[in-house]
Amino acid sequence: MIGFLFAVIAGAAMSVQGVMNTRLQEHVGLWEANAYTQGTALLLSLIVLWIFGNGDLMKLTSVPKGYLLSGALGLVITVTVMLSIKGLSPTVAISTILIAQLLVAAMIDGFGWMGQEKISMSAKQFIGLALMLGGVVLFKWK
Repeated sequence: MIGFLFAVIAGAAMSVQGVMNTRLQEHVGLWEANAYTQGTALLLSLIVLWIFGNGDLMKLTSVPKGYLLSGALGLVITVTVMLSIKGLSPTVAISTILIAQLLVAAMIDGFGWMGQEKISMSAKQFIGLALMLGGVVLFKWK
């Protein structure tokens, strides 16, 4: 149950942050807003690491190198969320982002990518994705 709570918090935070970053971008610029957002996240992450950290950053040298791109994806995520909200409404942008997340997550589960346990997808899951996509189309339809 705690996983669902964290998922709700993450979704809400992502939506609020996306709009905040887009408004910040309008005042200071795209890359400036991104640098501020990522820099603030870095600073806060280091503080939380200092207080609560119990892992071992030295083990980063033994991690498969592809996984180290996760930090670079933070840049891609922040910038593309800002640009999508700027070009669409927050509702349409976030709905489209969620559908893309679900589709890619289903592929990761279905193919067992990145060490995930393979989970077969049935027609129900694909129908669900299609219905969500249809919902975004209906929402955007004028």
